[in-house]
Formats: sequence, C-alpha cells, structure tokens
Amino acid sequence: MKPMLKEQLKAFVEQQIPEFHQRRLEKLKKLKLKEVLRRKNPYLFKAKNLSIAGDLVRSLLDAYLSSQEETLFGEFLEQLAIRVCEIQFSGRKSGIKGIDLEFENEGVFYVVSIKSGPNWGNASQIEKMEGYFQTARKTLSTNAKPRFMEFVNGCCYGRQRDNNRGNYRKLCGQAFWELISGEPNLYTEIVEPIGYKAKEKNDDFYHQYAIVINKFTDEFSSEFCTGGSINWTELVKFNSGRTD
Repeated sequence: MKPMLKEQLKAFVEQQIPEFHQRRLEKLKKLKLKEVLRRKNPYLFKAKNLSIAGDLVRSLLDAYLSSQEETLFGEFLEQLAIRVCEIQFSGRKSGIKGIDLEFENEGVFYVVSIKSGPNWGNASQIEKMEGYFQTARKTLSTNAKPRFMEFVNGCCYGRQRDNNRGNYRKLCGQAFWELISGEPNLYTEIVEPIGYKAKEKNDDFYHQYAIVINKFTDEFSSEFCTGGSINWTELVKFNSGRTD
C-alpha cells in the first residue's frame, strides 16, 4: 500500500471503527429477552439438547448478536470501500437507489453495489439488484455523455472467480478491493488498521455481555422454567402460539 493511502485509511478507520463498537454495545444494552426469544427458532435449541437455562440463553444471545454484528460491520466495510475509492479514483457515494459507489478508471465508468460477502441474497434479492443496475444505466445514460459502463456486485470478503453474469460482474475479496483501489494487496493490508483498539473495545463489550447473560438467565428461569427444568411447551407457545 502506498504510504499516503495507508495514512489516510488509518485515519479514516480510527475515526469510524469506534462507531461500529459503540453501536454494537448500544444494541446489546437495549436488548430485551422476549424480543430475542421471538426472533429465534425454539425447535433448534431443543434439537441441540440445551437443558441448562444459562447455556440456552448464551446460545440464543450469541446467535442474535452474530447477525446484528454482521449487519453493522457490513455497513462499516461499505463506508471503507467508498473511502478507498474516493482517495484512489475520486469515487463517490451514488445517489441512485440501490447503488453504493460510482467511479471512473481507465475510460470505464463503474457502477457498484457493495455487499459484505458472496452469499448475501436469494434469487429475488439478486433480481432486485439487477433491476437497480438497469435503472442506473438509464439514469446515467440520460444525464451524461455516452461512455462505457460496467456494473459490479462487489463483495468485501470471500473468494470466487471473476464471475461475469452477463449484465454485471461479481467480484469478491481481493478482486473487489483491487478494482476500487488499484492495489492488489489492499485486502490484507486493511486488516491491521481495522483492529484499532479492538481489545479495549471488546473488553467493554464483554463486561456488558456478562451482565446481560446473567440478567437474561434469571428472567428466563423465572418465566420458562418449572421445577428447575426448561418448560419447552411454554417456550414454544410464547414463540409460536396464535395471537388471535
């Protein structure tokens, strides 16, 4: 990575990554046990033979937090990718619905939809993205002089061959970061700055995590345990019983 790019990215990450940790901590503090119970599959936890209230609560909370963190960190990576491209190729956040990034390099105008990883959507979601690309093509064709446009589904991690889908290309991991930066090794070099104050922030998080685990375990035992055993019937009724 060029020294100037390295310094600019370091400054950007040190400014933005604390917000990811703060939002992660705030979401944990705001969680309610019954909100989490309603969102997760009780049959799965029974199939895993979780018979200790504390183990079930921990498994439940970890599954919920994992999906939340994936979303939050995906938003951070999108911001990072846009910043990288802004520095290298004067890229910009797109104003077109469903499009995240626009930039030009070596005579090609790139229109990019950024996702965290390669397995991000089902068939209908992919079709929706293709619709956004079609709309972007029409919008950009009418607002500017004729130019060669390339549409890209860029994934911040994962690996796939350069996947030409006809109307767009799917680029993952190294290929995506190289496209938006011109730097073949950027995908590994961003690891270090992303770890900025990670231990300090995670210590704060796990202190609050322990509080929530203990609080939820007490509440779960009171609401969904009978004679010291998990009352699976009551738990399933709460999660899946009719509301009418």
